[in-house]
Amino acid sequence: MRLNELSDNKGATRTAKRLGRGPGSGKGKTAGRGVKGQKSRSGVAINGFAGGQMPLHIRMPKRGFNKPNRMRWAELNIGRLQIAIDVNKIDAKKLIDGKALVAAGVLRRELDGVRLLAKGLLTTKIEISVAGATKAAIAAVEKAGGKVILPAVEAAKADD
Repeated sequence: MRLNELSDNKGATRTAKRLGRGPGSGKGKTAGRGVKGQKSRSGVAINGFAGGQMPLHIRMPKRGFNKPNRMRWAELNIGRLQIAIDVNKIDAKKLIDGKALVAAGVLRRELDGVRLLAKGLLTTKIEISVAGATKAAIAAVEKAGGKVILPAVEAAKADD
């Protein structure tokens, strides 16, 4: 096979309509754009324009507030953590933290910290350090004989 023998699959490409090439083409003169006016000219973009009336997206009320510096958590369910332990991606004997979870491929990225959620079942005794955890998740880890370390809570206790 040579480069000059390569071609697309049948039906993969369509020939472009040749506009403005005489009356016999069916798309001659105005090229299907109608007669005169803004839209018959080139370089027109009027998305959202409502003919001088106030556009809908401006008429709608503005609600809410997006905090620019809000914290974003990487959420982790204990069931997913148990699966990672079962397939030996994570060593349950060592302290599990955000960096270990990312390295094991359990989380894509740590974001502003990991938040442990209670969905699923945990059977392995683990020690995990996370930025936040639900009460149910902490209870599930402690029921399995493990421990949840929350650095923000630990720092607050140290300050007192």
